[in-house]
Amino acid sequence: MRRSALLLALVVVLALGAVVVTIVATSSSPNPIAEDGSAVAATPAGSGAKSQLPPVSSPAVGALFVDGAHYCTASVVHSEQGDVLLTAAHCIHNGEGGDYISGITFAPGFHNGVAPFGYWDVGNELVAPGWAASSDPDLDVGFATAHQAGNPKTLESVTGANKLATGGAFVQAITLTGYPDEADVPAVCQNTTSQQDTYQLRVDCAGFPNGTSGGPWVAQQDPKTRLGTVVGVIGGFQYGGDDPDTSYSSYFDEDVAALYRQTTSRP
Repeated sequence: MRRSALLLALVVVLALGAVVVTIVATSSSPNPIAEDGSAVAATPAGSGAKSQLPPVSSPAVGALFVDGAHYCTASVVHSEQGDVLLTAAHCIHNGEGGDYISGITFAPGFHNGVAPFGYWDVGNELVAPGWAASSDPDLDVGFATAHQAGNPKTLESVTGANKLATGGAFVQAITLTGYPDEADVPAVCQNTTSQQDTYQLRVDCAGFPNGTSGGPWVAQQDPKTRLGTVVGVIGGFQYGGDDPDTSYSSYFDEDVAALYRQTTSRP
């Protein structure tokens, strides 16, 4: 499991209970989607945004916190509203017998204890019914929205956003990013995915321990903007992996596309 044990302990105390990876492709290339079903492009960050980040970091990737404690990773995906986050389902919902996690904040570009774009309040969390009912590892994907009190700008206009793709190939070259609990900067690795199971992806990248759950798997990343097409998140099998050197993801299929449409169709 890649979600911080600190949060798990907190959930048990407060709630007194319930607390990746190749794909079966529906096409030979990923299909970036928008609310209307059209293709979308990665949205670059606002002026000057990248200058405050470590050289390998993406401004659209950040750390998730509860009560000031980091426990997971999330990223910004393109939407008309400009406020949509993508992470692992187990980062925002405790699965079978549990509920949504409250009081989450998102710090895009977080590093060395600094949140260069500030902290954003997370709400409108959404996971698949199969995750909520049975913690189905093939559905370990979740969406949410993020807003910052008093800031008229959208999150995406500040950080930029990755495209979201579903129905991709089994094997893709990706950039994997996640926030380890004990590190000052995000872990970043480039490698090629493979098939773990029917609806699971796998990638071998060293140094992705607790805290990296929800970290995006980005294909076709632009070296200048550090944005691309997200095709997975650390999660799924073994909640993302028991070995910090191998990560898993639920396959992004129509279930993920439906969650995205539901998230972006709200009023």
